[in-house]
Amino acid sequence: MTRHNLAVLASGRGSNFQAIIDAVANGYLPHVTIRVLVTDNPGAYALDRARQHGIEPMVLTPRQFSSRSEYYNAIADEFRKRDVSLVVLAGFMRIVGKELIQAFPNRIMNIHPALLPSFPGLHGQKQALDYGVRVSGCTVHFVDEGMDTGPVIIQAAVPVLDDDTEETLSSRILTYEHQIYPEAIRLFAEGRLEVSGRRVIIKGAAAGEAGLIAPPLPADPFPRQ
Repeated sequence: MTRHNLAVLASGRGSNFQAIIDAVANGYLPHVTIRVLVTDNPGAYALDRARQHGIEPMVLTPRQFSSRSEYYNAIADEFRKRDVSLVVLAGFMRIVGKELIQAFPNRIMNIHPALLPSFPGLHGQKQALDYGVRVSGCTVHFVDEGMDTGPVIIQAAVPVLDDDTEETLSSRILTYEHQIYPEAIRLFAEGRLEVSGRRVIIKGAAAGEAGLIAPPLPADPFPRQ
């Protein structure tokens, strides 16, 4: 099977980055190598994670470049130099420029702490609480030029409890982010993701692989007498 070089973009602590590192280390992603971490924040803890695991760390900030376009072209060039086949956003707090998207079409993933298309943008968990939904969750999607509008790959549904705060709901959702992000990367690495319009087809999907729902319903919630 083809090996895939992964590039990660992060701005902060990088907990999803760590989940991907762990998935590579424990054999869940046997055909994936994390080649480089790029951050726009020289103080990002994600840099420490990269160094601890022998992953090349790189700081590229927009102020180093004359324009936004030049910034994203430079990132794309660095990824090409390392033969990157998939780019993963792990808490990258910028809208990705079209230059990078066009360089890696349907090869950039993001994870969002809500069930898209509901509650895009910042603070998806707070948006869900303020709206009063009973179910929230997280979504892995391919990145396009919109705000959290790319084709959905996999989602996890997480119940909202009556006493939830933004912090407690965020923490519970994060547990599922750490599960579904490596899963989406695994499906990509196995060549099983096909984008058809707005839909992502998972080729050869078994029951349950088309999406992760939590908690599962009983096998027969309405038993017949």
